[in-house]
Amino acid sequence: MKSDKEIQEIAIQVIADEKKAIEGLEKHIGNSFSDAVQTIFSASGRVIITGIGKSANIATKIVSTLNSTGTPALFMHAADAIHGDLGMIQRGDVVICISKSGNTPEIKVLIPLVKNFGNKLIAIVGNPDSFLAHEADIVLNAYVEHEACPNNLAPTSSTTAQLVMGDALAVALIECRNFTAQDFARFHPGGALGKQLYMRVSDLYKQNEKPQIAPTASIRDTILEMTSRRLGCAVVVDPQAPGIILGIITDGDLRRMLKAGDNTLGLTASDIMSRNPKCIVESEYAVNALHLMRTNSITQLIVTDPDGRYLGVLHLHDVLREGII
Repeated sequence: MKSDKEIQEIAIQVIADEKKAIEGLEKHIGNSFSDAVQTIFSASGRVIITGIGKSANIATKIVSTLNSTGTPALFMHAADAIHGDLGMIQRGDVVICISKSGNTPEIKVLIPLVKNFGNKLIAIVGNPDSFLAHEADIVLNAYVEHEACPNNLAPTSSTTAQLVMGDALAVALIECRNFTAQDFARFHPGGALGKQLYMRVSDLYKQNEKPQIAPTASIRDTILEMTSRRLGCAVVVDPQAPGIILGIITDGDLRRMLKAGDNTLGLTASDIMSRNPKCIVESEYAVNALHLMRTNSITQLIVTDPDGRYLGVLHLHDVLREGII
């Protein structure tokens, strides 16, 4: 068994080898890469990505990335293709074939069949002198000097290079399509990431009570309003101008009042409220509300309409409950 230090040195060497492989891709980025991006961007159909073995695994990841960033894509296993899956290729589709050697038997059988369909064929290949490279319309050279595997056999550096080349295609297409965060959210509605991109304050605060008091309210009435609405605060509004916010009273304001002196008789809400409270428009993203609360070390935000009129209260728990962190 290797020692801890030896194991760590192995990991560091693998990282160095794969880093070198990625850096080697830079000299292969040229007109062929631009042609590939433009071909995919202008295609009337989808992107069909195929491969065999570890290259097939890389293909499925690139397919997922393209689909989530506005480029419709499908995976077609090279072995299954010649047993019926070729039927998924339609007119206008672009086919990308991924292979390190470009000379595997499955690839040699598949490529002529794809060419017969008349679809554009892009190769991501590690051997620019291979069968695949000679038959493809566009070649993206993903050559690596050697694998990170000590026997130079297990696909490691080569699959990393394939993955990076696929990511480069996807990101270039994102830029060409002017694909925005809002577009991304439409394809990622689930999980914390999706919620950060689409959930708004208006989706969260309406389930809460709406604590509000007049500036002349007694301290007793203020505490009753705060505790009955269960949000730890009460918003002070102008009784003569509905919706106009004058201030907010929180647990912290009550503590400061008690520390200031024992005589609270005769005090009103306007005497202890915090003026210029932190507010957020209901159309704002919930993740921005979380950022505002964190920045100001508070747990509530007053929710307003675009004109600044009081609508309700958003609590930190409302945001955290949705997993937006």
